[in-house]
Amino acid sequence: MAEYTLKVRRYQPETSEGPYWEEFKVELEPSLSVLDGLLQAKDRDDGSLSVRCSCRAAICGSCGMKINGQSGLGCKTQIGEAQEAADKFTRPSPDSATPGRGSEGGSISDSPALAGAEDVAPIVIEPMGNMPVIKDLITDMESTHWDKIRRVTPWLLPHGAPPEREYVVEPESMIDITQSMACIQCGACVSSCLSMEADPEFVGPAALAKAYRFVGDPRDAETKERLHDLAEDPHGIYDCTHCFSCVDACPKGVAPMDQIMRLRRKAGEEGIEDSNSGHHHELAFAQIIEKKGTLDEVALPRESFAFGLKGKLKPSKRAIREVLGGLPTIFRAIRTGKVRSKWVAPHHKLPGGAQDEVKAIYRHAEEHREEFNIYISGEEDVEPEPDETEAEEKV
Repeated sequence: MAEYTLKVRRYQPETSEGPYWEEFKVELEPSLSVLDGLLQAKDRDDGSLSVRCSCRAAICGSCGMKINGQSGLGCKTQIGEAQEAADKFTRPSPDSATPGRGSEGGSISDSPALAGAEDVAPIVIEPMGNMPVIKDLITDMESTHWDKIRRVTPWLLPHGAPPEREYVVEPESMIDITQSMACIQCGACVSSCLSMEADPEFVGPAALAKAYRFVGDPRDAETKERLHDLAEDPHGIYDCTHCFSCVDACPKGVAPMDQIMRLRRKAGEEGIEDSNSGHHHELAFAQIIEKKGTLDEVALPRESFAFGLKGKLKPSKRAIREVLGGLPTIFRAIRTGKVRSKWVAPHHKLPGGAQDEVKAIYRHAEEHREEFNIYISGEEDVEPEPDETEAEEKV
């Protein structure tokens, strides 16, 4: 048995007080979960401590929370590992006196929860982010999670009348969507999504991963309509900023950002040129890197909104508006040295033959369009163990 300190961010709406921090001492084996610690504190110290849970086996997705700043499941996080993470985050770096930083931004040691932490830091537990808090660690998933799930029409829209019995498909045709099907709707990706912090209207990683589950389903008849809908939505597939937070947070390996990228690729394959210029932005980004090796941030807005020769000869009103609207930001970036303008300092290609190597990477990617699916291929190639008889012969 070991003793741990849980520092819980609490909110009791019936008391008309604001959120506050409270510590609980628990004794558990290191292999038990953070959820076990919370339930022990609820049983022994304060029965009003509220946490949502059910299966306690990382299947139901009920116990989503933030532990030491990282969104995940309380039942899947071992309390011993959580203690190690808390100590690491609050221990000063050997190179400086600046404490370590949490995985979702912001220094955890700056939190009042860790005031006075010395040798052993408390394990900081908070409700999930991007969601209204109902009580203590229980959040309102209806408004920011389930509403967005319903937004993407999360059911099959098949061809014609339904069959007399069931739909039958080849197992191989379902491989592409096995990863998104593994989602347990815990909301950890929504909690950690930085795009949703900046734009609460963003459809979100969980809903878009669910959307791909039906876009990639061979039984669905509305694939192109779904893609048009999500591409034209200013808060849809092109609102993701590729921060990888949802990938890190997902306890089931769904990798929601990967599913969003798949939606974008399928939208491009369908020839959908959305009014948000998201598709053109992706093409412009890729072409600039292929041509110059590094990103020309001055050229990127121009190429995104006035893509190609036609876009420049006959720019749309939106293209003119967007380019002019971005000038103040560009000038600020040039003034601070963040980007270089060809009028101030030309954007040079990579030195030597490095640019040829970049182009070779592009050619290789075009020739080998393969996707890695962890649910089919496994995490890594494992060499088979030698046969016992062979081992005996060698001995």
